[in-house]
Amino acid sequence: MVWTVGVDVGGTFTDFFAVDESNGSVHVGKFPSTPGNPADAVLNGLEMLAQEHDLNLNELRHFSHGTTVATNSLLQRRGGDVMLLTTAGFADLLDIGRQTRPHMFDLFQDYPPALVPRSRRVEVSERITVGGEILIPLSRLEIERVVDCVRAANPQSCAVCFLFAFQNPEHERAVTDELRRSLPDIEVCASFEVQPEFREFERFSTTVLNAYLQPVMAQYMTELDNGLKRMVPNASFGLNQSSGGLMSVARAQRLPVRTALSGPAAGVVGAAHVAAAAQRPNAITLDMGGTSADVALIRQARIPTVFSREVGGFPIRMPMVDVETVGAGGGSAAWVDRDGLLKVGPKSMGANPGPACYGLGGTQPTVTDANLILGRLSEDGLLAGTMNLDKAAAASALDSLAQSLDVSLLRAAQGVIDIVVANMVRAIRTISVERGHDPRGYCLMPFGGAGPLHARDVARNLGIEEILVPPAPGIICAHGLVVSDLLEDFVDSGRIEVNAENVTQIEQILDSLSVQARKWFEQESILDHTRTIRIRLDMRYVGQNFELAVPLETAGDQAPALVVGDLQQRFFNTHEDNYGYFNPDDPIEIINIRLTASGRLSPLADYRKLDTSDTAPVTAGEREVVFRSDKPVTCPVFNRNDLKAGHILTGPAVIDQLDATTLLYPGDIGTVDESATLLITLTEDLN
Repeated sequence: MVWTVGVDVGGTFTDFFAVDESNGSVHVGKFPSTPGNPADAVLNGLEMLAQEHDLNLNELRHFSHGTTVATNSLLQRRGGDVMLLTTAGFADLLDIGRQTRPHMFDLFQDYPPALVPRSRRVEVSERITVGGEILIPLSRLEIERVVDCVRAANPQSCAVCFLFAFQNPEHERAVTDELRRSLPDIEVCASFEVQPEFREFERFSTTVLNAYLQPVMAQYMTELDNGLKRMVPNASFGLNQSSGGLMSVARAQRLPVRTALSGPAAGVVGAAHVAAAAQRPNAITLDMGGTSADVALIRQARIPTVFSREVGGFPIRMPMVDVETVGAGGGSAAWVDRDGLLKVGPKSMGANPGPACYGLGGTQPTVTDANLILGRLSEDGLLAGTMNLDKAAAASALDSLAQSLDVSLLRAAQGVIDIVVANMVRAIRTISVERGHDPRGYCLMPFGGAGPLHARDVARNLGIEEILVPPAPGIICAHGLVVSDLLEDFVDSGRIEVNAENVTQIEQILDSLSVQARKWFEQESILDHTRTIRIRLDMRYVGQNFELAVPLETAGDQAPALVVGDLQQRFFNTHEDNYGYFNPDDPIEIINIRLTASGRLSPLADYRKLDTSDTAPVTAGEREVVFRSDKPVTCPVFNRNDLKAGHILTGPAVIDQLDATTLLYPGDIGTVDESATLLITLTEDLN
C-alpha cells in the first residue's frame, strides 16, 4: 500500500487522517498534544497510528502538517529577539501605525507594544522614491556600519524594511546579502522577500512578525523534519499555510508568518472538500475545538480568502483564509461577573487542567462539563471510551455556579450552552449578515470535537434548515491537509489605471508573474496536468483608500487575454456585491496583481464511499439527554462507524464516534449519503 497522512496539532489533541491511495480506505487517530514540544505528539502519534492500523511507515508517500506553533508564539509573545533596520526617519513607524484605536470607545485599550524595542531599531541612510528611483544612494560605508551595529547587538533575527522597497529592492537586497554573508548565524528577512506590497506599515509589520517567528519555527521544523526523516524516510513533507495550501519545510522556515493561521485554514479546506462531495457548495463552517470556535463562509465550494488581517493584535499582509474566531470552545470557562451575569469564555481551561470532568485538577465549570451534565456527552468518556470523564467533578464545578445564579444544576448547565451558542451565532452573523449574505441560503457544517454538539442550536438561531456533519468532524483539519494543494503566491504592486493605454503593461506584468510561477512549478516537480493558476486584481476607484479583490478567469496554468471592458465590469460586479452599488463613470485603478500557483498532490477525489444498506441502523445503547427543558429524554445511541449509506435516523438520537458526538433533536431527520456525510434536516422548533 501507498498512503498519505495529514496531521493537525491543536491545543488539546493532535489529529491524524491517513488515506490508502490504492483503495481509498481512511484511518483516523486522535492523541493528546504535547504543548511543551509539539513535535513529540506528531512523531509518537504517527507511530501509534501505524501500529493500530498495520501501516508500513516506509510506504508513507506524503506527510502534510498543520501547526499552531506560530500562532501560539504570537499570542504568548514567545518569539525571537528581533532587530529592525529601516530607512532614516522611519524607526517609529511600528509605534505610529494607522492611528486607529483597537476598541473605539475604550480609552484605556492600546495597541500591543511593538515586537522590536526602540533601542533595537537602526535607521539607515538611504531613500527610494514612490516611483522606485534612488534619491539617497546606499553607500558601502553605510552597509558596513549597519552590519557592525547588528553584530554588536547580536539578535536572533533581523528584519530589513526600507521605504518603497516593493518598487525597487536594490537597497534591501544589498544589506540583506551582506548580513547573510557576514553574520550567517542570524536569521535575516527583507520585506521584498516576505511581502513586496503597497502600504508600508502593514509591510513592515508583516516582515517584523516573520523575523520574530523565525527562530521559534526554525527550531521546531528542524526537530520535526529530522524525526520524520528517521521515521518515514520516503515521504515528502508539506506544511500548511494560512491561505489553505502547502509549502515546503525550507519555505516555512524562511516565511513562518505564512503559518499564522495554519490550523483554521486546513479546516476550511477540508470543509470545502466535504461540501462539494455532498453537493452542498454553499456552507457556513463552525469549527469548535477546546479553546475557540472558527467560522467561515464557503460560496460555490470556494475557499474564502482575505489579504490582510490581525493576529494577536498585529496586522499581517498575507493571503489568508477568511475566518472569524471567537473564544467559544469545549474548555471555555463559565463564570459570574460582578453584576451577577453568567459569562462563558474567552478564558479556556485548555488541555491541562482542562474541564473539571477531565479529573486533572480543574475546578472551574466549562462547556464540556455542562454537556456532560446534560447527558450530551457519554459518561463512558471521550475518544471511544479511552479518556474517562468524571461526572461528579463536573456536577461539583457547576453546582457552585448554579448556587451563585440561584438556579438548578440543569438550568445552570443549559445557560452555559445558551451563552456559548450566542457567542458563535454572533461570529457567524459577522461573516454573513454583516457582509450581505443571508445564512438561510446556506447549510451549517459543524466540525471540531465540539461542533456537532452545538450545531442544532446555532442553526436554529440563524434560520438554517440543514446541517452537514462530515465523516470525521473532529479531524476535519487533518482531512483538509490531505486534500490540500502545494501552493505559492506571486504579486506585483503598483498603481495602474484601467484603460486601453495600460492593457499592454498589465499583460506584461501577468506574463512576468506567469514566468515566476512556471519556474516554481519546475522547482517543485509539479506535473503539467496538475498545475493551476488563479489571478486576482486588487482594484479600487481612484481616490478610494481600500481595494477589492477581483478574480479573473483562467484555464489551467494560462493567463487570460485582457479586455478593458471586461476588467471594468468585473470590478463593478464585485463593488456592487460588497457595497450595493457601482459608478460606471468613475476611473478605476489596479493596486496589486496577484497570481496564485497550485499543484495538486493528492490523486484522490472521492476516497470514502459507504456501502448502501436498506436495513434499519443498529443501536449501540441508549442514554438520558436534556435538550430544551429540565426533563431528560431517553435517546437511542448509534455508533457512527455502524451507519451505512441510505440509513435514516429520526430524532431524538445521539451519534457517537471517536472524534465527536452529534445530537439529533426530537423530530429532526438525519440521512447518511455514500460519502459518509450525515445530512440533518431540521423540523419543528422546540420551546
